[in-house]
Amino acid sequence: MLSEGELSAWFHRLGISERAKATIHQVRSSDPARRVGGGHRNVSGRYPSRKMGVTIQFESHRVELAEIYEMEHDSDVLEYYDQPPPIKLDYHAISGKRLGVLHTADYFTIRTASAGWVECKTEEELGRLSERNPNRYRLDEGRWRCPPGEEYAGAVGLDYTVRSSRDINWVFQANIQFLEDYFAEGAAVPSGKVESVRSHVAAAPGIGLEDLLSAVSGSCSRDDVYWLIARDHLFVDLRAARLTEPATVSLFADNVAAAVARQTQLPSPLAPAASEFILAPGTLVMWDAKPWKIVNAGATMVSLLGDDEILSELPAGVFEELLKAGRIIPPGTTAAPGPRPDALERISKASEVELRRANQRYQCVCRFLQGNALPQDPAVPARTLRRWVLRYQRAERALGSGFLGLLSDIAQRGNATSKLPESTKALMAQIIEADYETLRQKSKRASWLALGLACEERGLIPPSYKTFSLAVRKRPGYEQTLKRQGRRAAYEREAFYWELDLKTPRHGDRPFEIGHIDHTQLDVELVCSMTGRNLGRPWLTIFTDAFSRRFLAFFLTFDAPSYRSCMMVLRQCVLRHGRLPQIVVVDGGREFESTYFETMLARYQCIKKTRPPAKARFGSLCERLFGTANTQFIHNLRGNTQITRCVRQVTKSVNPQGQAVWTLKELQEHLTVYCHEVYDTMDHPALGQSPRDAFQAGLASTGQRLHRIIPYDREFMIYTLPTTTRGTAKVDPGRGVKVHYLYYWCEAFRRPELEKSHVEVRYDPFDAGSVYAFVEGRWVECIGEYHHVFHGRSQKEVMLATQELRRRRQSHSQRFPMSARRLAELLQTAEATEAMLSQRLRDLELSRTQPAAPAVARISPGHSGSSLSSRPDPAQVENPATALRIYGEI
Repeated sequence: MLSEGELSAWFHRLGISERAKATIHQVRSSDPARRVGGGHRNVSGRYPSRKMGVTIQFESHRVELAEIYEMEHDSDVLEYYDQPPPIKLDYHAISGKRLGVLHTADYFTIRTASAGWVECKTEEELGRLSERNPNRYRLDEGRWRCPPGEEYAGAVGLDYTVRSSRDINWVFQANIQFLEDYFAEGAAVPSGKVESVRSHVAAAPGIGLEDLLSAVSGSCSRDDVYWLIARDHLFVDLRAARLTEPATVSLFADNVAAAVARQTQLPSPLAPAASEFILAPGTLVMWDAKPWKIVNAGATMVSLLGDDEILSELPAGVFEELLKAGRIIPPGTTAAPGPRPDALERISKASEVELRRANQRYQCVCRFLQGNALPQDPAVPARTLRRWVLRYQRAERALGSGFLGLLSDIAQRGNATSKLPESTKALMAQIIEADYETLRQKSKRASWLALGLACEERGLIPPSYKTFSLAVRKRPGYEQTLKRQGRRAAYEREAFYWELDLKTPRHGDRPFEIGHIDHTQLDVELVCSMTGRNLGRPWLTIFTDAFSRRFLAFFLTFDAPSYRSCMMVLRQCVLRHGRLPQIVVVDGGREFESTYFETMLARYQCIKKTRPPAKARFGSLCERLFGTANTQFIHNLRGNTQITRCVRQVTKSVNPQGQAVWTLKELQEHLTVYCHEVYDTMDHPALGQSPRDAFQAGLASTGQRLHRIIPYDREFMIYTLPTTTRGTAKVDPGRGVKVHYLYYWCEAFRRPELEKSHVEVRYDPFDAGSVYAFVEGRWVECIGEYHHVFHGRSQKEVMLATQELRRRRQSHSQRFPMSARRLAELLQTAEATEAMLSQRLRDLELSRTQPAAPAVARISPGHSGSSLSSRPDPAQVENPATALRIYGEI
């Protein structure tokens, strides 16, 4: 990037206006105007630019990323910025209405002699936009322009450029991606090897890359040669041939030697007969299998007269190009006549039975024409044979091949046209489009009934239900499903995108070029190794190499997918292989949008690509690996959850939760053997060999690239340490911070000002024995309550124990609300019972303190008067203590 002094000198040299200076300063000091996304079709991502020192966004890896590669390795480009501040475009719509649109260009570039905005689009998209509004995008003399953008930029004193996918050189793109690792700092070749390789190339200018690699194989590696090419110690035309095809690549000591070789050694493009050909009137030439006579050869035009007395004039330059390409054949040159298009069309439509029948007829006709006697075959009457001969001779004169006349016309027989009136056909097509192909998803019979009513109203002949059904089936399946069920349902019917031009392979040219990360929940239930209690289904995160289909790493956890899983699988990859792929492909999940995740990729020069949503084919490698792992391994374990797909068939005796016996540790060990030993050595149908063999062969042919090794040191560990959901934890006096249900302590927490404060924390998913807290401006290690348990254990043991411990604590936390509720209900019942008993006892004591009740008068039978008894009858007095009702014992 330019310093302030260099920028001021650039302003002064080009005479930049004050308004343009203000615009450039605004672009250089502003963040990207928006965070890009790929949409439904494009692959978006982030490119770690060495030239700019930041990550550059791109919305399409076929157009915008290609432009990034061009700008990154173009010495004329001094700086470039993605998503600059928006500008206003004023133009008239196709209806004549004036529009003012805020437009954010893809890039803003500062070049050696200019500066301005750059907009990148595909050729197809530009064609559609120009038809919709020709005043915004226009094709002038083979170059796309944006007149309103040019008008705005011209008023400021800058440029506006439209870049099309047609301008991309895919050979250059593939070579730049291949050499990307050798542009990094740290990769160097000793001077002795440099001089040795350069001497070989200087002694044989134009030597092939394959020959050079064989010649220097004893003293230099492939990495050394590729480094010399990337650092311009050897000259290779990166736009002419792919480095992955070394037999087609020519090397020179420098560009001057290459220019001299092109002038002195390369043969003339004209063939000997064409180079000696003299344009003389009356000369006969062959053009498109027809004779033409040169009647005039002027300075600018060549006049040709055909055998049908039609005169054609060609520019002299066009005539010379056709002569060079062999389209026009000079006299004395023989050329095999090519098949006629109508003959090819006739043969391509013939079935195998028709061709066999024509071959039998051809043998009979040939023997007849040669005068040979035919065997008496009652199946071939003489009249039939004469008809065959006549058809053969007519086809010979008309089509140039008599064999075509012997092909039968059975396929063309019959009534191929429908008997329905055109008005009925038009109405049927209208009903299908407006009534059947809608989100209501009406049945064919319902739409057919609606068609019958419409025909009755218009007095037309209604078609039969069979005819209507055939018409529905003939409609394009993808568009029909899209209208009836939406984009995701129609994705299954969407045609595969076949690239007919030369582009970079979608799975890369070598190992560690493209890696895919994805998650899935395994179809197996796990149990606790200590208590035997069910812990649920684990999540598997895999990291696979696209070129070799190999498992680079995997991470098994009980936690749902998050950026922590992504960081851990990257750590596992570095721990196992010592490096990361050049390109990391992910889906649109939130875990891949984390700042920590993108920072780590940018630190180690990895390009992040995000595949579009609801497009499973973009992640077919991971999906296929998940399916293979389930079919070959997971679905054969006890406690697998295949039966849960039919939930009504699941009973207690067959429930996978009750059948589970596998622990996380046992599953980890067996899954490691499957991924890195069994699957890795099995032949892959797409490779023709095992993933391990394809991986090793790819490294041997494209270079080991040892300078990309990432040391598994403390710096790398810090980059991979994730934080909690909140990012902070509260300091509890005397206990420390609580992370994932466990307490961690350090001596810095004794300070009074830190008590009950919130500090930033990071933890290691591989080790629950310690976490890191940001205290007093630095990260401090905090020791956990289980540190003594994990001390002295291997990393693998600590990782598995950590995962199970956190899952047990999490399960306890999830079950605690129900247990607390039952306990609260029980306590409420006990308190109510205690209050009732206390009230009854108080009432009893109160009754004992009251004076005795007066004597109750008893009337004796047969007594006529009334008299009072001197004492009450004990049998008539109830004891309150014995009358208490027993509700239960607590």
